[in-house]
Formats: sequence, structure tokens, C-alpha cells
Amino acid sequence: MRIVSIGECMVELAPLSEPGIFRLGYAGDTFNTAWYLRRLLPPENVVAYFTAVGTDETSARLLASMAAAGIETRHIVQMPDRTVGLYLIELRNGERSFTYWRGQSAARTLAADPARLAQALSGARLAYLSGITLAILSPGDRASLLDVLRDFRASGGLVGFDPNLRPRLWPSPAEMCAAIMQAAGCSDIVLPSFEDEAAFFADTTPEATLTRYAGAGVADIVVKNGAGPMLARLGGQVVQLAPPPVAEVVDTTAAGDSFNAGFLAAHLTGAVPLAALAQGAQVAAQVIGARGALVDIPPADARLSAGI
Repeated sequence: MRIVSIGECMVELAPLSEPGIFRLGYAGDTFNTAWYLRRLLPPENVVAYFTAVGTDETSARLLASMAAAGIETRHIVQMPDRTVGLYLIELRNGERSFTYWRGQSAARTLAADPARLAQALSGARLAYLSGITLAILSPGDRASLLDVLRDFRASGGLVGFDPNLRPRLWPSPAEMCAAIMQAAGCSDIVLPSFEDEAAFFADTTPEATLTRYAGAGVADIVVKNGAGPMLARLGGQVVQLAPPPVAEVVDTTAAGDSFNAGFLAAHLTGAVPLAALAQGAQVAAQVIGARGALVDIPPADARLSAGI
């Protein structure tokens, strides 16, 4: 199985325990999911990342970090006149806020060459993207990306999509919501977060969110709900699962991204719906108990041997 995650990976400055001291790393919503998928899937599966970076030393270190994590990078575009974006995490009581510097981010051009994107997806089982992937693109490139995904689905591939609503990245909430639903209509698996959906689509319940995406033609839907019960429709079966309580929430960065990886790793390898949801919740619980987006979790072989 080959999975291709599409989006932007940035330089991350994450706070350490000492005030004013930060750790440099690399993260971004779709990259976080790819990183956790690589940890969770057996090694015979391929996890690839598709984006654009610069030709500078920072971009080179980013590519080296991806490769060291076992993520395929051979289709990533390198542009001499751009670099990668930067963001800084600030924490208060475990909740995070972000400051971004991404004006010259090469990833904004990742869909400028649709043929290269289509080549990266060739032979893949799943293409995965998010609302942030859509938000950083020009309207023309966004349309090109969705056209490639439609062709990919027509050839037998699956598309997974996390709406990840970030209004600061869009000209208006209305444009954001329209683009999200357009992408949902090109997707087989959608992984929304109820709190965001309620804020921008006026959904009153997780059931309303599930119904709206089902109405857009999405087959498999998981409505995440923070610490509350999640609701899913998978293979035509509607199920609900309350995530286990977390003793201490240290940092919620990548909570949804890691859940998506845990769920997808199980779902794509044949787990029953409740087991797939439970693995997503378990991975997210481990991640929010530590600082930063990328938290060391047991790899697939260790999880299997431990019966996890």
C-alpha cells in the first residue's frame, strides 16, 4: 500500500519547559499525519509526502529529516526562489496558539504542475490532504489539485480529507466553506472536527456534521469531538465512541493529525470501525501528553508485539 500526503511542512518552533526557549523541528498538519502513518504502518507500506520546498539549506535539512523518518520525498518540488514557512507555538494550559511566517513558502505552488502531482499519486491507494492544503493555494492551483484528485479517484484511488478549518488563511469564511465542501465532494473519507464545523457551518450536533458530509456524497466520515464522543459512518455503519480520558493534557498540537493517522492506519488495513476509531483515539492521547507536534510513539512492529 502506498499513501501520498499533500500539503505544507514548515519549520516549527515549539516551547520547552523553560520560558522563552524553543526547540526547532518540522511539522504541518498533513506532514504530521504522514509522520504518524509511517510509525503506525508496517514497513512494507510506503508513506510519501508531496509538497514544494526551496533549494536553501533549511529546505535541505527538512528533506533530510523527512527521509530519516522513512517518508518518501522523491516527488517533492524544489524551487530556487522560495523556501519553507515558519511557525511558532505558544501554549497556555495545554492549548496552543500559532504565529506564522509563510509569505515565501514554496508549498504555495505545490499544485502549479498538475502532471507532477499526478505522477506522485500514480499507483497510490490513498491521497490525503487538508483544508490548509487548499487554503495556501491560489484559486487556479486549487482547482487543478481537485481535478487531479478526481482523476485519481476515477482510476481507483481513495481520497482522504481533513477540513481543518483555519479562517485566517482564507479571504472570507464563505470562500473557505465553499472550498471545503467542494473538496469533500472529491473525497471518500472525511475527518472533520465538530467544534470547527459548528463554528463555521452552524452545525448544532455531530449528527448534523455527519449528515452534511454524507449529503455531499462522502462514503466514510469520522466527526471528531475533542474529549467528547466521536461519531462515524464507516462502510454504511454508524458508530459512536468516547475517547479514553487523558491524565494530563500537555500540548494539543497535532491531536487531530495523529488521530487521523491512527484511524487511517487501522481503517485501511481492514480493522472494524470501532477498532479503527479506538486506535486513532489512543494515538492522539499519547500525543497530547507530550510537547510538540511529533511525539515518539511505538512503531508498528512494537505495537503489534505488545498487542496494541
